[in-house]
This record gives sequence, C-alpha cells and structure tokens, in this order.
Amino acid sequence: MTAPTTGAEPSGLEGLVVLVTGAGSGIGRAAAELFARRGAHVVAADRDTSGIDTVDAVREAGGRATFVRADVSREADVERLVAKAVQTYGTLDVAFNNAGIAPPVTATERLELKDWGRALTVNLRGVWLCMKHELAVMVPRGRGSIVNTSSVAGLVGNPGSAAYSAAKHGVVGLTRSAAAEHGRHGVRVNAVAPGLTRTGMLRHLIEREHLDVDSVAAGTPLGRVGEPHEIAEAVVWLASPRAGFVTGHVLSVDGGETCT
Repeated sequence: MTAPTTGAEPSGLEGLVVLVTGAGSGIGRAAAELFARRGAHVVAADRDTSGIDTVDAVREAGGRATFVRADVSREADVERLVAKAVQTYGTLDVAFNNAGIAPPVTATERLELKDWGRALTVNLRGVWLCMKHELAVMVPRGRGSIVNTSSVAGLVGNPGSAAYSAAKHGVVGLTRSAAAEHGRHGVRVNAVAPGLTRTGMLRHLIEREHLDVDSVAAGTPLGRVGEPHEIAEAVVWLASPRAGFVTGHVLSVDGGETCT
C-alpha cells in the first residue's frame, strides 16, 4: 500500500461498504487498498485467489476487507458476490466494476469470433451483470455510487482493438444510461477511462504483441505511462460523497492521450 494519502480530513467513505472487482492486481488492487485507507470496508473480488493478497495487505494496514472469488461473466457468481457483501457487512454502498481482459491486437477483419465473444463477455456483459445486482440493492435503499472501468479505447478509435474498444464504448453507454435512470433514486453512476497504465494486463500485452509502450507513451502530453494508484485516486473521488453532484460522467485519466 504505497500510494500517497491525503491527510486527516474525513473522506466521507468511513464505514461504507465497497465492492471492487478485479481486485487482485493493478488498478483494482490499488483502488481496494485506497478505499480501505479512507475508512471503507472492502469486498475484494477476483476470478482467482490473487484477491487474497489484496485482502491481506488491507488487513495488515489495519483495514477491513473480505475476499470473494467470482467470475463477473457468470451471473450466478455475481449474484453470490453481491449477496456476500450484504451478508458480511449488512449493505452495499459503493461498487467499482473494474474486472476486464485485453484480447489480442489484430485488424478487425482478422478478429476471431472467440476473441470477440470473450472481450464483450467479460468487459461489457460482466459490468452489466455487476450493475444489475448492485442496483438491485442500492435503488430500494435510495443511495449508492457505482464507478465502472472504461478506457481511452472507449472514447476514441483504437487500431487493432476492435473488440476491446467496442466493449469499452459499451461501458460508457451503460454508465450514462444507468445514471439517467437512477439519479432520482439517489444512485450515482460514473466511469473512469484510464490510458496506458502500468498493470499486469499491460505487461502481458507488451510481451504478447512485442509492443514498445514507452515509445507510445512518450508521444502523449505527459510523456509517460500512468501508475495504478493514480487511477485509483480518480476512482475513489468519483465514488465518494465529494463527487456528490457528479453522475453520468466519464473521467479520463490518461496523461493527456485523448487531447492530442
């Protein structure tokens, strides 16, 4: 847990129950740890046991966290995940729907059906399934906050990433539609759109595709790759009462990539 703190001022997250998917590494782990440092009780979900390491780190730092193994592409897993959060802590106040995968980089006409299907199943259907069951808890209570992970690829075209970009554009549409539906019910729904970020997903992509990401990042205004804790700061702000008048917004955290 190495990200900087913001001092002793109350965050508004103290005692709230926060669900984070894809919490085993990268942005998900950074967000889970930051939510815990801000006083939230965290339910860390991942499809493998990497989320246990996140929970251990939170507890070692004095926070409260529970691990639930879940594949967000399976509705039964998602339903069980949300139920476990409510059973463990009594409610669900915040959700960060972050789990995702990166399919192979390939031209649209060479994209395999299985890769298209997997990208949309995890990156889009998974977010919708999580929202479906989270909203079922939040809406009747009249309050809640959801943040979804999109991408700069959800805002602009991304050559070689048709499936990923389509899914992440879809997340933007889901976010804005749900925000329009449920603002009157006291539920805010926003999204974060990271640029190139130093995560395991990026590392695997670099190795698989033999990409020179530092050269790509050098062409952006800030000239570097982002760090997970920098994305986490944006997520936690969007989720918190400090962003109480913000809904339906997609916040780019991309080093200026989308302004060039």
